[in-house]
Amino acid sequence: MLNKNQTLGEFIIKNQTSFKYSSGELSSLINSIRLAAKVVNHEVNKAGLVDIIGPTGDKNIQSEKQQKLDVYANEKFINTLVNRNIVCGIASEEEQAFISINSNDKNNQNKYVVLIDPLDGSSNIDVNVSVGTIFSIYRRKSKIGTEVSIDDFLQSGRHQVAAGYIIYGTSTMLFYTTGNGVNGFTLNPAIGTFYHSHANIQFPKHGNIYSINEGNYLQFPDFVKNYIKFCQEEEGDRPYTSRYIGSLVSDFHRNMIKGGIFLYPPTAKNPKGKLRLLYECNPIAFICEQAGGLAINGEKNILDIQPKELHQRIPFYCGSEEMIQQFQKFI
Repeated sequence: MLNKNQTLGEFIIKNQTSFKYSSGELSSLINSIRLAAKVVNHEVNKAGLVDIIGPTGDKNIQSEKQQKLDVYANEKFINTLVNRNIVCGIASEEEQAFISINSNDKNNQNKYVVLIDPLDGSSNIDVNVSVGTIFSIYRRKSKIGTEVSIDDFLQSGRHQVAAGYIIYGTSTMLFYTTGNGVNGFTLNPAIGTFYHSHANIQFPKHGNIYSINEGNYLQFPDFVKNYIKFCQEEEGDRPYTSRYIGSLVSDFHRNMIKGGIFLYPPTAKNPKGKLRLLYECNPIAFICEQAGGLAINGEKNILDIQPKELHQRIPFYCGSEEMIQQFQKFI
């Protein structure tokens, strides 16, 4: 039930008993992400006033140009999680390897690892377009009290215990799930508090929006080209409306609210796809399914893919259930 006077902290406490591993640790972890999100939001909102926009001149492990806010957001989220001593490991899109926390402390009883894309769509920050943060949380597989291993991070999306995203736009919102539906919270900037604004949100079964970078049309597989033509035909409820922002969080958020399909297929330049399985696709797919949508890579459900490497890329299609089912007929 929606209670717009209920804060995110109150919601977490009230609902933590519905989580099967309830111990308070996961609640503290989500609260830490909330804190870091508020700090990053503050910097995003004043980006045009201080020297924090534009590229750093460096590239990340993905060989992509790093923006100054990429580095800032990465540091803030990592520092917040490390300083609060509530996770045993962190993997970030901006870091080459995972980070092991308190690995030599035998008293360290932390059970969770976090995978994070600190600032999705950061190339848009210079032109004041919405960007976001994506996070994914797993229970570690390795023995508690020992150093985390790569296997703790290379788990299929089905094993996520929580996932969410923060969107920094006209208002700042945090959406997350622990496997019991998707709830959203909107930041009141006057007092720095997130309030419950969206209860048990659901994808419309069908929509009229398709989101894809059509500038890469000539590099798309034929089945994707054929689907785009289908979307543009005048028949029934078509043509669909084309909407593409270039920030996964923003495009997904709009489609979840209004109904639609997001497509990021392989191209000649990126034959394995471009989006990262662990930092982007798995958490968004978990949220998508919890909201009644579907997410696939063209062959199988995203959440059923067994990761092989930390920065693995895949094709990604997600959205309203009936639109994904229609798209599958073209594959």
